[in-house]
Amino acid sequence: MNNNEDVLALNKEKLLKTIALIEASLKKLSPYETNKIYSPEELEPYDAISGRFIRAVEMGLKYFRSLEKYFYGENSDTLRDLLNRMEKLGFITSTDLWMEMREVRNRIVHDYLPEQIKALYDSIMYEYSKELLNLKDHLKE
Repeated sequence: MNNNEDVLALNKEKLLKTIALIEASLKKLSPYETNKIYSPEELEPYDAISGRFIRAVEMGLKYFRSLEKYFYGENSDTLRDLLNRMEKLGFITSTDLWMEMREVRNRIVHDYLPEQIKALYDSIMYEYSKELLNLKDHLKE
């Protein structure tokens, strides 16, 4: 194996592990309720999936960069160009969805009203997790 192959294999393994952690968190979560006052202990699973989501998105992007370097011998100038390449290769379903996932990753650290928090968790638990699980399935093909 050459260095690009080694990096690609390592990043793929790390990505699969981060997605496995998302799967484990999803099994413990129920939908976030806006009218409920959560104790710190009750919020822990939501905090866990938020942190795991952040790591999964970052690891996904790192893997995509190494995959791009492997296939094309270069890296894109922009994130959108990178994601467009990954969509064309069939690794992701939508560039726009991944841009949105990255934006949500950037917003997670801020405090929001309960309705906004619910929307963030719902997106992570359903749409975004589905995308990450699709990616995992693609990587295992």
